[in-house]
Amino acid sequence: MHMKDARPQILQQLKRVVIKVGSGVISTAEGLDAAMVARLAGEVSDLCERGIEVILVSSGAVAAGRSALGIEGRPKTIPQKQAAAAIGQPRIMRAYKEIFRQRNRVVAQVLLTRDDLSNRRRYLNAHNTLETLLEYGVTPIVNENDTVVVEEIRFGDNDNLSAMVACLMEADLLVVLSDVDGFYTGDPGCDPGARLLPLIERITPEIEAMAGTSRGTMGTGGMQTKLQAAQKAGLAGVPTLIVNGREPDIFKKVIQGEELGSLFLPQTSKLNARKRWLALSMQPSGRILLDAGAVRAVVGSGKSLLPSGITSVDGEFERGDAVHICDQLDVPFAIGVANYNRAELEQIKGHRCAEIEEILGYQYRDEAVYRDNLVLLRDTA
Repeated sequence: MHMKDARPQILQQLKRVVIKVGSGVISTAEGLDAAMVARLAGEVSDLCERGIEVILVSSGAVAAGRSALGIEGRPKTIPQKQAAAAIGQPRIMRAYKEIFRQRNRVVAQVLLTRDDLSNRRRYLNAHNTLETLLEYGVTPIVNENDTVVVEEIRFGDNDNLSAMVACLMEADLLVVLSDVDGFYTGDPGCDPGARLLPLIERITPEIEAMAGTSRGTMGTGGMQTKLQAAQKAGLAGVPTLIVNGREPDIFKKVIQGEELGSLFLPQTSKLNARKRWLALSMQPSGRILLDAGAVRAVVGSGKSLLPSGITSVDGEFERGDAVHICDQLDVPFAIGVANYNRAELEQIKGHRCAEIEEILGYQYRDEAVYRDNLVLLRDTA
């Protein structure tokens, strides 16, 4: 695919799209912006009538409910956030339901936590539920289950949740609706020379540095979380488009070919279903650092990770847990399922496979991480 042809080719093949609606798009300082919800619901209905399946990942529950608690600004504690979300979530769903009903469309609420998608069985259940809703012409509206989530299992923001849903459902495109026009070389609010990048082929360290630490007043995610979402979606072969959700007729303009926002291209190769789940849903509980030779073997030659290439081990994990696999600078470049626990790897690191049984008194297999249970997070390490 030629880079200049990337956008039209992606849009011509569009059959299923995940749309993330940010708090900054449908909320104001006073709470929910009902007019914006109505407009977006109408535009989504237009997409559905074109034969495009749409899954909405909508923020705004906390912003919609905090005023009832007398909270100004973003809630500072998780219990405050949970309470505000418990009030705001039905308000948002009621608003969506009424507008979609005017277009003879049915909506369904789906609440998820990371724990739901980390568990393989629940991951598949979530996929089957969403697939069935789409088959019946229902528009799923997904949100993080803020009323029960805790810090250890929270997605952290709906940008990342939307990426995981896009991968879960093998979407053709993830659209992130923001309150800015796209991805800039700097913060346009502070840097008058910041330029909008219409096409990002690869997420490099330079691109990551451009994301900065900017945050909106209504939501939890800045451009960094949107970049993380694009990177996660790209792992599963899903392109990401960041556009200004307050732009009137934004979907119509995009479909008609207007070069709005910033398009992030995915990796050229798609992951199979199990690797997609592994890379995007499991929460690594440890880190394995490799020497240069092991990095080359894993990245360049597609080899399994052997104990001989491990230089250090960190974290607490058991056999079968997910771990980050890192280069010599401790930068993660892959996620894999460990064949040995942390204590066992501490003993056999740097040793040949033939020595494992002698050291431990037993041996599960030669590999510390088997290649089929390993997913690269970048094209190169």
